[in-house]
Amino acid sequence: MSVPAFSDIAKPANDLLNKDFYHLSANTLEFKDTAPNGVAFKVNGKASHEKATSASIEGKYTDKPTGLTVTQTWNTANILDTKFEVNDTLAKGLKLEGLVNLLPSTSARGAKFNIFFKQPGFHGRAFFDLLKGPVANVDAVVGHEGFLAGASAGYDVNKAAVTSYSAAVGYTTPLYSAAVTATDNLSVFAASYYHKVNSQVEAGAKATWNSKTGNAVGLELATKYRIDPVSFAKAKINDRGIAAVSYNVLLREGVTLGLGSSFDTQKVDQATHKIGTSFTFEG
Repeated sequence: MSVPAFSDIAKPANDLLNKDFYHLSANTLEFKDTAPNGVAFKVNGKASHEKATSASIEGKYTDKPTGLTVTQTWNTANILDTKFEVNDTLAKGLKLEGLVNLLPSTSARGAKFNIFFKQPGFHGRAFFDLLKGPVANVDAVVGHEGFLAGASAGYDVNKAAVTSYSAAVGYTTPLYSAAVTATDNLSVFAASYYHKVNSQVEAGAKATWNSKTGNAVGLELATKYRIDPVSFAKAKINDRGIAAVSYNVLLREGVTLGLGSSFDTQKVDQATHKIGTSFTFEG
């Protein structure tokens, strides 16, 4: 198996616990299509439970002979983002990425440069914010026969000081994985476990302890059930009694519906629940 990036060491459990739960927004709409010239478009819009709306449009084009990919995004906050990627051109496993963003209303701008390098048994990344600081964040993961170990650090060039550091270890197989992470300068600890029970059932759990805030340990449990080839259901609950359920179904080719809700099991008689819907259209 390939070695994941540092942020993905606990990805199987995190995806099970966080993805495809649709109650976080009241309504979500996403449209994807590819133009005849190869430009991939994605438009999405969200309405929050506080009745605030947001939307963005993205265009992405890859020039295969050069390995150059250009992605431009414009959102309702009037922020224009442009990303340039060069993958496997200078060296096998090396990807270079440049990001520029502009806020026309205030002329505020940002510029970042990122490096990704992946080889069998190794995955390293470096992120540079060129206009703030400048600051750099680097991380690396090494792996062997399913065992993973990684670390990350942030560095402020002007201060000549390390600003943050984290570490993680894990073990992964096609059917199950486990990880322990220590983030926020080794003050927040999390242990996660994911298990693909069979072709229909997945289960996972995560425990989190913040050494700065006390002895309480947060716990989350989640499961996913594949109902048939075109639909699945998910459920999760945490130590505070907040539960969430969701349902995802492919209505027809290119049209996916997601339904979700969350509620406080300790305050069922109060208006603490949230309901959300999601439609995804793919051309």
